[in-house]
Amino acid sequence: MLAMAVTASGRRPERIEIEPSRPAVGEVRIDVAACGVCYADLGAAGARTSSYGFPMTPGHEIAGTIAELGADVVGWSVGDRVALGWFGGSCGHCGVCRRGDVVHCPERRIPGVSYPGGWAESVTAPARALVPIPDAMSFSEAAPFGCAGVTAFNAVRSAGLRPGSRVAVFGIGGLGHLAVQFAARMGFETVAIARGSQREALARSLGAHHYLDSEVQSPGEALAALGGADLIVYTASSTAPAGTLIDGLADGGHLVLVGVDGGTVQLPVGRLVMSGLTIRGHLTGGPADVERAMNFAVMNDVRPVLETRPLTEAAEALDDLRLGRTRFRTVLEMREGSEADPR
Repeated sequence: MLAMAVTASGRRPERIEIEPSRPAVGEVRIDVAACGVCYADLGAAGARTSSYGFPMTPGHEIAGTIAELGADVVGWSVGDRVALGWFGGSCGHCGVCRRGDVVHCPERRIPGVSYPGGWAESVTAPARALVPIPDAMSFSEAAPFGCAGVTAFNAVRSAGLRPGSRVAVFGIGGLGHLAVQFAARMGFETVAIARGSQREALARSLGAHHYLDSEVQSPGEALAALGGADLIVYTASSTAPAGTLIDGLADGGHLVLVGVDGGTVQLPVGRLVMSGLTIRGHLTGGPADVERAMNFAVMNDVRPVLETRPLTEAAEALDDLRLGRTRFRTVLEMREGSEADPR
């Protein structure tokens, strides 16, 4: 079977032939139909070492069909349409696992990092990490929900806001365009913030009630003029502007960081304390969260804006992402027409 893999440190992903890995106890083998290209794949593909050696196959936004069951797998059948996301398994016995916070398990596993990922026609993974794909969602639509979709969904949902609250999304790219849709569909007054005017029409078509051009006005000041945001979802890849948004939070407001780099954020502590503000990081979600995000998306017409490419263009898709030429989400399709899945 075909895979696009990094064969040695510093190499670009290249086409190789692989033997499908037979599922062990508690695992399944999936015939992959589609797999997303995510910012985290830049790190995985550029890693100097691999926990399972080279060749190393990236890809953690996976959608396909169960082809084979390992021993002791219950609740799944061959032919089931499933997704597998950034969460690719956990120990199941540590404190965080026992309280249901599986994505923070110290032994968590990530497809493409802990074991071969989804830039291949076949992937083998723990059954406990799988999510059923709704009938109304195609493989290519479902793939990004395993990482980008659930991250955006949980960032908005977990803030505990009252109906009608004001939610701002900073950065309208691969994560932000999904966060805008989720915020609007959840009934919040939604503010989209991006550089330039070229994304205003799209942001409004996704459900934004307001659009702020960060090149024309300070987003923090503009949000304050609207009355302040109860939640700001920060999806930009650079954390440098994050501290400037504090002035745009209403009293008791939340700033949730989901776009990260190696930088730091400077915050005015007096404002933080006196206004009761909350600043926190947010890391994706587990299988139950992905399933909730998908079901909500189907019921409320939330979909990723996609560019689909054949699997063999994985290296080019990664280059486009690195150079900022990717607008929203790119999905690699194993076979021509995967995006046309009638479901």
